[in-house]
Formats: sequence, structure tokens, C-alpha cells
Amino acid sequence: MMLKAGDWVEVRSKEEILKTLDKNGRLEGLPFMPEMFEYCGQRVRVSSSAHKTCGPVQGRYVALQTKNLVHLGYRCNGAAHDRCQNGCLIFWHAAWLRRADEKAPVSTAGSSSGCTYADVYAATRLRDQNDVKRYSCQATALTSYTRPLQWWDARVYWKSYRTRNHTLRELVNGISFVIFCKIAGPHGERFGARRLYDAFQRWRGGTPFPRRFGLVPDGKKTPVVTLGLKPGDYVRVKSHQEILETLTRDGKNRGMNFDAELVPFCGRTFRVKATVERFIDEEEGVMRYMKTPAVILENVYCRALYAGKRVFCTRGYYSWWREAWLERVPIEEGARELPQDLPVAGERSPEPAQSPTPTHHAA
Repeated sequence: MMLKAGDWVEVRSKEEILKTLDKNGRLEGLPFMPEMFEYCGQRVRVSSSAHKTCGPVQGRYVALQTKNLVHLGYRCNGAAHDRCQNGCLIFWHAAWLRRADEKAPVSTAGSSSGCTYADVYAATRLRDQNDVKRYSCQATALTSYTRPLQWWDARVYWKSYRTRNHTLRELVNGISFVIFCKIAGPHGERFGARRLYDAFQRWRGGTPFPRRFGLVPDGKKTPVVTLGLKPGDYVRVKSHQEILETLTRDGKNRGMNFDAELVPFCGRTFRVKATVERFIDEEEGVMRYMKTPAVILENVYCRALYAGKRVFCTRGYYSWWREAWLERVPIEEGARELPQDLPVAGERSPEPAQSPTPTHHAA
């Protein structure tokens, strides 16, 4: 089943999905997590094909490819994983979905695979040889259902176009940036390339070159700002220049990286979605606790525009923000300035059943 962004699908019933799983709650290495059962029976549009993704492998993020997987815009709420706050975009195997106009089969009790809900829940917890609690989820098991993506494999870009993940213009822009960085250096430091790039972007009203060195001198501590932000508060992201003044040369504020993917949001107003205090380490599978909570903003997540070989990854990690990079905005002003031009994929909540209608959608 070749699913494309915008296609209407229905998540199969709990009984149907259990029949596809082994005793560890997996299909072709992909875990079906307890948090996903609440979406059974929902009719929804595919937000993107997940044929290209990324994740940490041996300490660095790399490009990966998958088969028969899509995103529906639903995120994990961490309910079965001690309330992990990563908010990862969930992967869905095509076998767990049917096209919305396809007739559902007559429900039958039991599961031919022998997998039960209890098995799916039990698979979320592991104990290592030192009796340390470790968690298992789609993020920690990433390498079991993906394979490395070679940098020269151009088929993935053609598939991004065919599945309506990206328009031809988006593909050209993304690939052009990767080529530019190969010539000009990762920070645009060669041949005065960054000045030329910025001049061109000013002319077309685009984002300036997003990769720059932080301005905090070596040996000096980065600033700490506490705003006491809560969900629902309005904030404005500071300018890129102001944020550079809070970063070390390698682009960090107290260990948290300010990634190039955050730059397009500079100067814009958003609403606070949540604060992050704990999250599961994808490689180690253990719960980590933040010394200082990070902030997540509504509908602000990685678009993989400047990610090098990982460009056009659809995993949509939430962007994490230090309060030093934000400033409060009064409610009336914030509501007036809230951007209306951001795509909504990745913020979807359970929806009532809807009748599918013809659509052509570019995520």
C-alpha cells in the first residue's frame, strides 16, 4: 500500500493490530506502543511518508531509511513510559492502517500471533544485567526497523516528491543548501560566502545563513534566564544575533545546542506548549532529568531544512528552547502576532471519524 501525504486512512482495530505483532509487540522490528491503542478506529489524513528519518547511532545523528511506514501527525504522550516528555512523532506501519474507503472486516476475537495488550505493555520495560530499568519504544528501537541511508542515494528525494512530502521547490531549495555548504563550508566561512548568502536572503525575504558561531568567550559561563513560563503563555523568540550572545562558540547554552533548525523561528511569537523535565535517552533507554527545564512551543519542531545528509527527515523532533532565548509577550499582543502560516502536522489530536474527501496535500 503506497501511502502519500494527504491520503485518508483508518487505523485498524485493536484486535486486527494485535494479530500482526509478535510476542514482543513488534512488526518487522517496529514496536506498537500502548500509547497508540487510543487511535484505533480513527480516520485521519497521512501527514507524511516516513521513508526517510534520522536518529542517534553511536553518538551522532545519521540519516536512516524505512519501508512501509508513515506518520499520521499523532505524537506519543509517554503514558506507558513514565510520562516521558519527548513527544515523539509516532511511526505507523501500513499493515496497521487501511484506506478510509476500504470496508472493515468482521471482527474476530483472539490473536493468531498470541500477542496481547499485556505483552505490548510489558515490552515497554527492560532490565539490564545490572538490574537498571530501561525503556523500550519506537525511539530506542530505531535501528531495529531502519537501515543506514547512503548519501549518494538520490531515490529518497524522488520518493519525497512522489509521496507529496515536499514540493519540487522545497526539494530544490534543500538540496541547493546542502551543495552550498559543501562549497562554502558548514558555517559559510569560505570565500565570503555567508555575506553573499545573507544579501540574497534579504533581497528575497528569506532566513539568513543559520549556522553561526556563538559569541560567549571561551571559559565564560553562558547566561541563565528564568521566566517561569507555563503552558499557554505567549513568548517571542529573540533575534538570532541576541541568541548568539548566549551561546559558546560551539553553539551551546549550558549544554543545550541551539540548532540551525531553530533559526527560522527567530523574531516570531508563539504559545508555550509544555516544559520538559524528563525524557528517555534514545540510545541508552534510561530516563534523563533536566537540571533546568526546557521549553516546547506550539507547532515548533524540526523541519530538517538545514540538516545536511538528514535534510527532509520527517521525524519532526520538538525544538527545545532555553528561556534565555525567549521573552514574554502580553496575551493580547501574543494572540495578535501568533503566526498563521505554519503547517500543522505534528500537533494533531484524536479526531472524530470523518468521511474521506479527495485531496492533494503537500506536507
